[in-house]
Amino acid sequence: MRIGITCHPSAGGSGVLATELGIALAERGHTVHFVAPENPFRLTEYHENVYSHAVSTAMYPLFQQPPGALALAAKIAEVAEEFGVDLWHAHYAIPNASSAILARDMLPPEKRFQIVTTLHGTDITLVGTDPSFYRVTLHAMRNSNAVTAVSDWLKHETEREFVLERPIRTIHNFLDMDRFTPTTARRSKLAEPDEKIVMHVSNFRPVKRVTDVVRVFKRILERMPARLIMIGDGPERLSAVGVAKQLGIADRIKYLGNQERIETVIPCADVILQPSEHESFGLVALEAMACEVPVIGTDSGGVREVVEHGVTGYLCEVGDTEAMAGYALALFNDPERAREMGRQGRVRALERFSREIIIPQYEALYRELVA
Repeated sequence: MRIGITCHPSAGGSGVLATELGIALAERGHTVHFVAPENPFRLTEYHENVYSHAVSTAMYPLFQQPPGALALAAKIAEVAEEFGVDLWHAHYAIPNASSAILARDMLPPEKRFQIVTTLHGTDITLVGTDPSFYRVTLHAMRNSNAVTAVSDWLKHETEREFVLERPIRTIHNFLDMDRFTPTTARRSKLAEPDEKIVMHVSNFRPVKRVTDVVRVFKRILERMPARLIMIGDGPERLSAVGVAKQLGIADRIKYLGNQERIETVIPCADVILQPSEHESFGLVALEAMACEVPVIGTDSGGVREVVEHGVTGYLCEVGDTEAMAGYALALFNDPERAREMGRQGRVRALERFSREIIIPQYEALYRELVA
């Protein structure tokens, strides 16, 4: 099949999933065309059958803001017509699905493609429920040929907020398990041999509760030598730095920014700490499990479908920093328990979330629509 993909190019879960999906589809013989404002974050190497088309937005004095969604629609229509795209996969309802719908309507009937919209979380829980965007989000889903969600939790949240004529399908996120493997080659560059490594990975938005990460780490540091590794960037980074200074532990924290090769860093952790308000899926948790690193997260949202409490990690109430620190200390004091939890995590990732299991689900949906 000839497949188009539109996603946010930044270092977030939706962009990562979309890019990895496109690469995997190309490896299975499909032709994939990415259309985005810039090259997707994970698309850094040449891949056969993968093409990337940048959207250029012209500035005009009449516009207060560049009309990015319209430029995106025009580029999708251009690529679809030139290359005969069968199906367009939009990651995020707005603007990506809306732009794909507009692009489809621009084309003559014989050139029009099917549209799959995948919901990733904030396009529903934050943007979609905002009165300013509610109708646009609803229109995008109703005019897609199929809508998928990355977790059952997100599916139910969407169905609760919106009235849709067709059911939403859950297709979970996935990993290339050959890429995410246990290795500690870079550990010595991150911490001293006697220090435990606590790691957090996110886009540092308020929903990620990064100041909770710092407070949990403070409790851990009171009991044993440790180092906090913060990966990613975003608006809450300054808040995390401020709390660390107030607690007097700023010198025990390293901020690495966004990491393209995250699979080389996560395995160095002794525990991954993700105290989010909620996660629509929990891709970082899955990456940690694949690397045999126990996860401590919150009992909220789609992460419950990824982490099995007491088996592959621990899930706590949102904001319960004392419980999170307690679980981390228990794992640090029982290395065998931590290793077994890591092993169980990789088994669960292989059995439920490997790309060999998930990619065929997308292919089946595509074939159904194109047929």
